Amino acid sequence: MNAIDPNVAADASAFTDYLGRHEKKSLLRFLTCGSVDDGKSTLIGRLLYDSKLLFEDQLLSLEKDSRKHGTVGDDIDLALLVDGLEAEREQGITIDVAYRFFSTDRRKFIVADTPGHEQYTRNMATGASTSDLAVILVDARRGVLTQTRRHAFITSLVGIRHVVLAVNKIDLVGFSQAIFEVIVADFSAFAAGLGFKTLTAIPLSARYGDNVLERSLQMPWYEGQTLVEHLEAVVVDDDAAERPFRMPVQWVNRPNLDFRGFSGTIASGTVRRGDAVVVAKSGRTSTVKSIVTFDGELDTASAGEAVTLTLDDEIDISRGDVLSGTIARPEVADQFAAHLIWMADDPLLPGRPYLLKIGARQVTAQVTAIRHKIDVNTGGELPAKSLALNEVGVANLSLSEAVAFDAYAANRETGAFIIIDRLSNLTVGAGMIDHGLRRAGNIHWQALDVDKRTRALAKGQKSAVVWFTGLSGAGKSTIANLVERKLTALGRHAYILDGDNVRHGLNRDLGFSDADRVENIRRVAETAKLFVDAGLIVLVSFISPFRAERQLARELVEEGEFIEVFVDTPLDVAEARDPKGLYAKARAGEIARFTGVSSPYEPPKEAEIRLDTTSAAADVLAERVVAYLQEAGVIPGVEVTI
Repeated sequence: MNAIDPNVAADASAFTDYLGRHEKKSLLRFLTCGSVDDGKSTLIGRLLYDSKLLFEDQLLSLEKDSRKHGTVGDDIDLALLVDGLEAEREQGITIDVAYRFFSTDRRKFIVADTPGHEQYTRNMATGASTSDLAVILVDARRGVLTQTRRHAFITSLVGIRHVVLAVNKIDLVGFSQAIFEVIVADFSAFAAGLGFKTLTAIPLSARYGDNVLERSLQMPWYEGQTLVEHLEAVVVDDDAAERPFRMPVQWVNRPNLDFRGFSGTIASGTVRRGDAVVVAKSGRTSTVKSIVTFDGELDTASAGEAVTLTLDDEIDISRGDVLSGTIARPEVADQFAAHLIWMADDPLLPGRPYLLKIGARQVTAQVTAIRHKIDVNTGGELPAKSLALNEVGVANLSLSEAVAFDAYAANRETGAFIIIDRLSNLTVGAGMIDHGLRRAGNIHWQALDVDKRTRALAKGQKSAVVWFTGLSGAGKSTIANLVERKLTALGRHAYILDGDNVRHGLNRDLGFSDADRVENIRRVAETAKLFVDAGLIVLVSFISPFRAERQLARELVEEGEFIEVFVDTPLDVAEARDPKGLYAKARAGEIARFTGVSSPYEPPKEAEIRLDTTSAAADVLAERVVAYLQEAGVIPGVEVTI
C-alpha cells in the first residue's frame, strides 16, 4: 500500500476546513441603486476586483473590453464586469438587473446592480424585492437627485430597512468633507420619514477604491468603516423563522397511491412533526405526519427550506393553498388595499380585468379604486384615476375568489403579489398588501325561486348578449336597431343598450379618458348581465375599443351567452360617412381621445359574427345576425321579413 503524502493530506485538510468555514458564513443580499452614472456598476466591479474573485481569462477579457467600450481612458473599466448586455456597454449604462456573488473572510454576498434610468425603475424594484440592504449611490458632484429620492422611496416601500448612502466620485470634488456633509444632510432630511433602521454614510471613490475595501489616505477626516467593513458587520434582522408558520403549496406530490404530500418552500416560521396545521382558505385542520426532503425526513423545518409535508388526515389541498399554524392564521379575503408599482407602458385602469399572482395562487382581479398616487420625490399624496409607467399608488383590489395573505409589513413572502396582463401574459405591476377589505356583513345573495332559464323559457327563447363593436360611424346602432325590430316581429323579447343613450343616464358622469371608457363598459357589461338574468336578448351597441373590457363582459355570463358582432368598417369609410360630424371635429382638435383618430381601437380577433358593411346593406347584415341566433338556438328558426 502506498503511503499518503503528508503534504497532500495537509492540503486536503486545509481545503476541507476552508469549505467548512465558507458554508458557515452568513449571507447578505444587497443592491446598488441611485441615479444614472453614479457609479453603481463600477462599485460592484471594484468589489469583485479587490476581492480577487476574477479569473485570469476574465481579467484579459476585461482589458480588451475596456479598450473597446471603456469610459475611463487607458484604465480598466470595472463597470464592464457587470454591464453584460451589448446595449449597456455601447451606451455606458445599466439596463437589466445584474446579480453577482462575492465573499470575504467574514461574509458571503449577493449583490444586485440595478439600472438608474427612470424608465427602468421597474427593474430596480425587482432587484430590491429580495434584498436586505440597499447601497444608494450619489455622485458627489451632483448631490441628491430626483432619481436618488425615487430609489430611496421604493427601497423603503419594499421593506428594506438598512441603507448605505455611498457618496461616490469624492475624488472629483477634491475629497471635500464639506460637500460630503451637505449631501448627507440633504439625503437624511428626505429619508427621515422612510422608516430606515440604519442609515450609514460613506465617502468613497469606486474607480480608485478609496474606502471600498481599504481605508483612504485621502480622507483623514473620515473615521468610519469602509464599505466592505460595514457590509461585513451590519446586523440584518432575519426573524423569518420566528414569525408565524406559512407554507404556500406549490405542488401536490403523488408519486404513487400510498403517498400524498404537499410540497413548497416555507415562507416563514417553523414546523415540527406532530404540529397542528390549517389550510388557511378552507379552515380544515390536520397534524403533520412527516417532513420529507431530498436528503431524508426531518423533525423540524424552518423558513427558507423546501420540504414536503404529509398529514394525518385526507383533506382537500391544492396548489396555491397556504398551510399555516392554527394560531395567528393569515387573513383570507377577496378584497384588499395595497401599494402598487406600475411597470407597463399602458396605464393601469380601474375596472380592467388582470391576473393577480400571489404565491402559487393565480386569480382574476381588478382595481376597483385608486385612492391616490404617491409623489416619490416628496412622499405626498396626489389624486389619480390611473397609474402610468413607474408610478406608485395606493389602490383597492377585488379578486374573483378569496386568497390567503398577510400584510406585507408583517411578511414579505405572503404579502407580495404581481399583476399580469391577461392578453400579453406580461407582468405589468407589483404590489404590497396593506390590509384586507371586508365586505359589509349584512350583504348576502338572496335566493330566488325563478331563475333566468325559467324567465327565458316563458318568452320562448334563450338569454343572450349580442355585443356590437366597431368604430364610430361603422353602423352598429343602425344594424342593432334593425335586429331588434326583426326579433320583435318574431315575438321575441329584446332590448338595446346603445352607447349614446346610456351616457344620458347611467354613465352621464363619465368622460372619455381610457379610465372612464373602461368604467363605461364595466357598468354596461354588468347591466347586460342583469338583462340576461331577466331572460332577455340584450343588444349592446358600443364602440368598446379595448379587447380586455369586451372579454370582461364575455366572462360575466355563461358559455354561449355572449355573441360578439364585429361591425367591420374601414376607418376611411366610417370617416366619410361621419353621420354626427365627430371625425371632422376630432381632426380639427375639438374632440380629444377620439377612437380611430387620437385613441386606438382594438378589433376582435375571434368574433362570432363579422359584418362587412362595405359589401352588404344594413338590412341584409341584420338578417345575418338573426340567422345566427336561430342557428345557435337562441330563438326558434322562424323566418321573418321587415
